[in-house]
Amino acid sequence: TWNVNSLNVRLPHVLDWCTANQPDVLCLQETKQEDSKFPYEALTAIGYNAIHSGQKTYNGVAILSRHVLEHPSYGIPDFADEQKRLIAATVKGIRIVCAYIPNGQSVDSDKYQYKLNWLASLTTHLQAELAAHPKLALLGDYNIAPEDRDVHDPAAWLGQVLVSEPERTAFQGLVGLGLHDTFRLFEQPEASFSWWDYRMAGFRRNLGLRIDHILVSTPLLAACKASWIDKAPRKLERPSDHTPVVLELSE
Repeated sequence: TWNVNSLNVRLPHVLDWCTANQPDVLCLQETKQEDSKFPYEALTAIGYNAIHSGQKTYNGVAILSRHVLEHPSYGIPDFADEQKRLIAATVKGIRIVCAYIPNGQSVDSDKYQYKLNWLASLTTHLQAELAAHPKLALLGDYNIAPEDRDVHDPAAWLGQVLVSEPERTAFQGLVGLGLHDTFRLFEQPEASFSWWDYRMAGFRRNLGLRIDHILVSTPLLAACKASWIDKAPRKLERPSDHTPVVLELSE
């Protein structure tokens, strides 16, 4: 999963990364382009099928796969929302759900309440999805750092958006559905983050947060072999402020 923060800008990075790493599935967030602008041909040329749900300038989600994408769906049923934040498809028997969870702006804003409402609706939706698809993976930019160890300076971030208790409680609500944070299934380096602010040399100083996640349902646990954060794309010229998070599954 990778928040690319504009596919118009980051398409060369995505093409190069897919060519080098050959992921079976890649979920993208913040494509920031309408469906008519999505680079299907460029992706097909390197062996990827794709589905996309986008809008001009903001949001936008996509699933890329080297396999057939079956039964695509878009958005959260029964949650009226013009923002393009959720897309799903089945790949080789696994339901892939790609989410760009709202940022929330600040805990005293309307956008924060929208975020909590969105998360509640997502949780309800996933209950039904899990009933229909026992093998399910929820990938994306959650805009939530689940624990203090996912924050470079917990004291400085205390109570702020991305780390507030209601957001962390919502994350645990997803876990309560029977989903598992695959990054934490394996021993990881301390101060492992997936996002760094462009400002104040955030990446160079590792002033980051782990807010991009891959959660899987219990039937997929035995197939989980490794998980890591690939920091290499964040070192490129004009990078996204996020970097890919990877999960390796056995067949």
